[in-house]
Amino acid sequence: MAVATLAGGCFWCTETLFSRIEGVLKAVPGYTGGHIKNPAYREVCTGRTGHAECVHIEFDPDKITYKTLLEVFFDTHDPTTLNRQGNDVGTQYRSGVFYHTEEQKDIAKAVIAELEKQHQFSTPIVTELTPFEVFYPAEVEHHDYYNLNTSQPYCAAVISPKVKKLLTKHSSKLKSL
Repeated sequence: MAVATLAGGCFWCTETLFSRIEGVLKAVPGYTGGHIKNPAYREVCTGRTGHAECVHIEFDPDKITYKTLLEVFFDTHDPTTLNRQGNDVGTQYRSGVFYHTEEQKDIAKAVIAELEKQHQFSTPIVTELTPFEVFYPAEVEHHDYYNLNTSQPYCAAVISPKVKKLLTKHSSKLKSL
């Protein structure tokens, strides 16, 4: 088993996407990269704790590689907007790879360099690469949020299109039903 910690804006989105990927054993929404211990959602939402909403992923590297996880990550959020994803604005919505090993850091740098070389985005990637320090799971009401609230307006407007993109672009990587 291996671990990845990725911040791609709203953790409801990132948990939803990565929990559907074959080889992902667990995708837990939460907080990382901040300066207070055990932050609560209401504190993180102020943008003053320094935390990013993230997903902490446990995965089987024999079934999916870290590089493949990063490819899905960069395909399913906008890594070119600083401290924002769509209408979600603030440092808590920043794009970040919180690497657990030097190898993960090197893989992330290589993936970003390749995306830049291929001009995958019209503006530069601003995803931060930061050493992982600590992860705080989000409150239980944020776990599996999309699946429990698919008709909620945010889920329908923001998360559902990302799920459709995942189904279209990465169908071969999805868990079988």
